[in-house]
Amino acid sequence: MSLASASAGHAVRPMTAEERKVILASSLGTVFEWYDFYLAGSLAANISANFGPGTDPTANFIFTLMGFAAGFAVRPFGALVFGRLGDLIGRKYTFLVTMTLMGLATFVVGLLPSTASIGVLAPIGFILCRLAQGLALGGEYGGAATYVAEHSPNSRRGFYTSWIQTTATVGLFASLLVILTLRLSISPEDFAAWGWRVPFLVSVVLLLVSIWIRLQLNESPAFQKMKDEGTLSKAPIGEAFGRWDNLKIAIIALLGGTAGQAVVWYTGQFYALFFLTQTLKVDGTTANLLITFSLLLGTPFFIVFGTLSDKIGRKPILLAGCLIAALTYFPIFGKVAELANPKLMDAHAKVKVTLIADPATCGNVFDPVGVRTFTAPCDVSRRVMAQTSIKYDFSAGAAGSPTKVMVGTKEVAFNADFSKNIVAASVEAGYPSVGDATILKQPTIGGLLSDSRGRQVIGLLFVLVLFVTMVYGPIAALLVELFPTRIRYTGMSLPYHIGNGWFGGFLPPTAFAIVAATGDIFAGLWYPIVIALMTFVIGLIFLPETKDRDIFAGD
Repeated sequence: MSLASASAGHAVRPMTAEERKVILASSLGTVFEWYDFYLAGSLAANISANFGPGTDPTANFIFTLMGFAAGFAVRPFGALVFGRLGDLIGRKYTFLVTMTLMGLATFVVGLLPSTASIGVLAPIGFILCRLAQGLALGGEYGGAATYVAEHSPNSRRGFYTSWIQTTATVGLFASLLVILTLRLSISPEDFAAWGWRVPFLVSVVLLLVSIWIRLQLNESPAFQKMKDEGTLSKAPIGEAFGRWDNLKIAIIALLGGTAGQAVVWYTGQFYALFFLTQTLKVDGTTANLLITFSLLLGTPFFIVFGTLSDKIGRKPILLAGCLIAALTYFPIFGKVAELANPKLMDAHAKVKVTLIADPATCGNVFDPVGVRTFTAPCDVSRRVMAQTSIKYDFSAGAAGSPTKVMVGTKEVAFNADFSKNIVAASVEAGYPSVGDATILKQPTIGGLLSDSRGRQVIGLLFVLVLFVTMVYGPIAALLVELFPTRIRYTGMSLPYHIGNGWFGGFLPPTAFAIVAATGDIFAGLWYPIVIALMTFVIGLIFLPETKDRDIFAGD
């Protein structure tokens, strides 16, 4: 396809065969990368059991969170490395490299021996694979979004790039679907022993197919034009972030766009799953089914809002999504909790739990990458109660007094058996025991859809995904249109991956720290609410509308 046809006016014309191939190849490869990346989160319990550094389940779970966070932490560095390459040597070959790196790292996780077999090399190997995946993902998204946008007519860029926006959700959906199929096909014992490795291993097939398809593509017409004319940037990073006019755009894109988009996205998909399984104690199969159905219902709306952004603008849809999400998170998650674990919510209302400790002995419990060791009784007690979803109030004890917890009128002293004792005391007082939160006794697709509570939870989760589609559908077109062609790959990738890798990626551990510090299972929602409101205000004031920009003009 020629540059002229790519940048042709505002007339809506049918999509050409070449454009369909561009979107298919770019989207399929990106789906594959997200599928690989999300497996670590979807199979956190199995990874914890196999690659955890010790025998303590809590420590192993924190290690898994650290591994998941590590992948997010390095994404901005991947954006710099591969964004620079994309602006120097081309979009096509750069995202071939990122896809190959992601696929190989995922395949290695499926083959990696457990800690029981090779000791400390297992957790080290897993973390290295996660770092490689994060670097690859940091380069993939910007390349795919830029490549598709530079093949798009100006008047339909939101529609074309919205197909790329579906890929993160489709990748998560695909990972959950493969895992669910395995869980329903083999025994729990077989899944725990070897079945969990299968999703990692089959990714090599997806890798080969994706590489073959992408090799059929031509270079982006905008990049090829600059290359032919000798106008490529010689220092994309310096030009993008070393000059104030471009750096200012990146800062506005981050704080007034991607930061809020990221927390809405991760709240609607990742934190919702975390909240179901870790906070409400819904069994993994049922929780995955609930999320899968909500994603199935919500995914088409990426295209809806991407297309709508071509008509009314990127900015109003993005900012409306941030504002509506921030205003409704508390009631939505509250209703999900009432439906998914009514016994837990009843216990929160009726059972009074009080943590009594000398305030001087209580530190902060923020541990974004899972590397801190907590030994103070106050801190350990708060984290244990957060992990077991026990709601508590804090009461300041006398200076030097020992830490203790009152469950009703029963005292639970802090000692080596505190975790076991606090659970026993809470169950005796009225908290649900393990298994009481299961919405369905036999979690199946038909059983879930025929259950009133299950359908209501799916509906609420669908609303959360709808917010995701509002903020995420237009974001690729917006970012592409903010930056000139010569630094576009680099310029858009860094604010996107700082927003999604850091603001979004650290949402679960940040929310957990807030819950542990306050004793309120809903308090973690303040993090995405504050960030989303920040983006709404900054975006409203500083973020320009870009839908009518000709991205080829002046390059």
